[in-house]
Amino acid sequence: MSKPATFQTSFSLDEFHRRRTRVYESIGNAMAVIQGAPSTGAMDRFRQHNDFYYLCGVEVANAYLTLDGRSRQATLYLVGQDQHVAEQEGHQLNSDDPQTVLRLTGVDHVKPIAALENDLSGCETLFVCHRGAEGRQACQDSINATIKRHRQDTWRQAPSPEQAFVEQVSSRCAPVTLQDLSPVIARFRQTKSAEEIKVMRKAGRLAALATAEAIRSTRANLLESDLAAVAELVFLTGGASGGGYRPIVASGENIWNLHYFRNDSRLSDGDLVLFDYAPDLSNYTSDIGRMWPVSGKHLPWQRELYDLVVDYHLLLLDLVKPGMTPVEVREKAATRMSPVVSSVRWSKPTFRAAAEKLLATSRALTHSVGMAVHDESGYQDDATPLEPGCVFALDPQLWVPEERLYFRVEDCVVVTDVGLENLTPQVPHTCNDIESLMTEPGILQLRPELVR
Repeated sequence: MSKPATFQTSFSLDEFHRRRTRVYESIGNAMAVIQGAPSTGAMDRFRQHNDFYYLCGVEVANAYLTLDGRSRQATLYLVGQDQHVAEQEGHQLNSDDPQTVLRLTGVDHVKPIAALENDLSGCETLFVCHRGAEGRQACQDSINATIKRHRQDTWRQAPSPEQAFVEQVSSRCAPVTLQDLSPVIARFRQTKSAEEIKVMRKAGRLAALATAEAIRSTRANLLESDLAAVAELVFLTGGASGGGYRPIVASGENIWNLHYFRNDSRLSDGDLVLFDYAPDLSNYTSDIGRMWPVSGKHLPWQRELYDLVVDYHLLLLDLVKPGMTPVEVREKAATRMSPVVSSVRWSKPTFRAAAEKLLATSRALTHSVGMAVHDESGYQDDATPLEPGCVFALDPQLWVPEERLYFRVEDCVVVTDVGLENLTPQVPHTCNDIESLMTEPGILQLRPELVR
């Protein structure tokens, strides 16, 4: 007897029904069609596109979903069961077993993909996603950067999968008026529901535990990638499918590259490590950033700069309230921190200038976080009030360009009815607490035979 098909358990069927209902209300008497992710052809773990998962939670390849604004009903289109694949990999949702699909997903109808074209024909207006689909470790920033690079490559001028699907719908369903569904879903994804925040708490906890374990495991002569591997272990044992974005483990001069990713340098005493890595858990991620000394002890000048960023960061955690705009938060923080900056006996004039610039120009309330690390609403607008359910990276950054120094402390936070909730609190901030954590043995010290 085959094992029954699996289905996600992170979200209730009511949650997906509420999301689809919002789409019905937005598209009126039109229909929407969403294309799921295809199989990659590799022997990898399938990862559904974010917008498709957001509306139904289905995690099988080559699926389609239609949402009919007239009848307010959802139809899922799937491939049939491949008995050989089922025997090799296990049973999965398919159109030959519609009752199981209906029970697990809560959609209204299940059909084979061959029925899709006929169901779309005759519809006057169709909503289709035009933007690039977010797959594993992807966000709109990374997708747009890739599109820009491809435009410079005259040998790769084929349309994107999303553009090709739009063109197919336009051709096969003519005459039809097409509208973009992407901004509709993007608007809904901006504010997280209680169920989403619950998942993001779990993702944040894993990100923090992984960072703490990387701190414990840090020793000179390790590779940066060794610390990423430690984090990956924490993610996988915690139920994640891996990283939500490529790991940033930068030491020494590599820290200056904001999104450094090669992670192939060896750690040296006297250098700092910048660590930024979070899991992919139920198609949601987190964001975190900490810095610490390879030697386990901060040099005086390192404390001087890092302590300031930490103090500023902790003040922001306390200051933010719903209804405040980011610029109001920054002005209040500057008022509170300016006397501190003025009272410090800075070891270099460039350090004082960097601290003053931090208070004057900081965009510490940075990008939204959710299904993607740079999520739907992008970067926080200075004049837009913060509302409950808004999740973003709190990430003050101090730059000393004259010496190519860069300091940051980052947590993933959610705006509540009364303030901020830190979703990544399980890893220390301050120099003293980090140094104390570094005295504990990490995984790589307990099992030295694992290290190259």
